[in-house]
Amino acid sequence: MKVFVAGATGAVGKHLVPLLVECGFEVTGMTRTPEKQDLVRELGAEPAVADGLDRAAVIDAVMRAEPDVLIHQMTDLTGLKSFKNFDKEFAVTNRLRTEGTQHLLEAARAAGARRFIAQSYGSWIYQANGTGPKTEEDPLDPDPPSRQRRSMEAIRRLEAIVAGATDIQGIALRYGSFYGPGTGLEHDGELARLVEKRRFPIIGDGAGIWSFMHVHDAAAVAVAAVENGGPGIYNASDDEPVAVADWLPALTRALGAKPPRRVPVWLGRLAAGEVGVSMMTRIPGQSNAKAKRDLRWRPRYPSYREGFAEGLR
Repeated sequence: MKVFVAGATGAVGKHLVPLLVECGFEVTGMTRTPEKQDLVRELGAEPAVADGLDRAAVIDAVMRAEPDVLIHQMTDLTGLKSFKNFDKEFAVTNRLRTEGTQHLLEAARAAGARRFIAQSYGSWIYQANGTGPKTEEDPLDPDPPSRQRRSMEAIRRLEAIVAGATDIQGIALRYGSFYGPGTGLEHDGELARLVEKRRFPIIGDGAGIWSFMHVHDAAAVAVAAVENGGPGIYNASDDEPVAVADWLPALTRALGAKPPRRVPVWLGRLAAGEVGVSMMTRIPGQSNAKAKRDLRWRPRYPSYREGFAEGLR
């Protein structure tokens, strides 16, 4: 079986391509940067060079590869440092989730692919009502913070394009917050450095619930989706959604840093904006039960506890 990976040299892609190769798939890995073609080869794939926002280049690359399955892992999150201007930080990623998804899906159809798997996001998108982790059937937040609305709309658009497809099997993976090699939450990552400098405090009661996902597990669930599960949306995160007040001290211990500071909501709003306050105090977690059942997948790191302790390097 032929699999095409868009975003092959990203944080998830660098884990995904070798796993696909190990499973016996013939893999083509797309990268935007010509200089990264050798890296794609080292990962075990045939390289293809195209900018995800260049429709003609994407269609040409996919048509040449003739994949049975296309996996979309394109983002542009390098250097993410702040929640305050969230939509601005995610501007290119939002375009990749909308325009880029449309280009890849058009190319997949033209190439005769049977399945299309796309990276979505679920850690902060659900409406904060009721109790317990949210399932794929629960409503999304109808009123996110103003500087997060474009990002929410991009996620909604991606999922509508993918899960709404009728002529191809579309799967959207609502990932939790990434950590591990190649992300901001690794030992020398941008967010980890902020934590070490005590510039990532607990805001208010720290009751916001986060769902995490190690990048290896993010790759593994995408591999599972190649042959398992029906079209639709799947939460893809670990087994233990956790409050900021619990995971942030655990992260500082894993990094060998001092405990995080605590600041009142009014001060947190000045530093991190409404998005930061929401992320720290009100977002719910998500349930991965459907992905574990239907995609026949289990995370290597079922909890942030062992993930932070063992998986940051």
